[in-house]
Amino acid sequence: MQDVEKEMMLIANAGEARSKALEAIQAAKIKEVDRARSLLAEARVSSRAAHKIQTSLLQQEASGNKYEVSVLLIHAQDHLMNAITVIDLAETIVDLFEASRD
Repeated sequence: MQDVEKEMMLIANAGEARSKALEAIQAAKIKEVDRARSLLAEARVSSRAAHKIQTSLLQQEASGNKYEVSVLLIHAQDHLMNAITVIDLAETIVDLFEASRD
């Protein structure tokens, strides 16, 4: 896979992860906690796929193959970090909605 392809796949997977996490919050708000948990699981799968790409880029550079830092790479990294943060928050929010339904 070419560098730009990797960066675009990182963005796509991170974006999917973030979207699923936000959907999970919406599901929890309408008391669909099981659906919210399923969406969070999907978000984690997409996040892991993005993280795998990031890890391959890190390994490439660690092995001595310099990787050109581009605006696209920075953007991709931003998407991944944002997705991870949203997933973490969504998990807590879903927990709170679940606790409040008892």
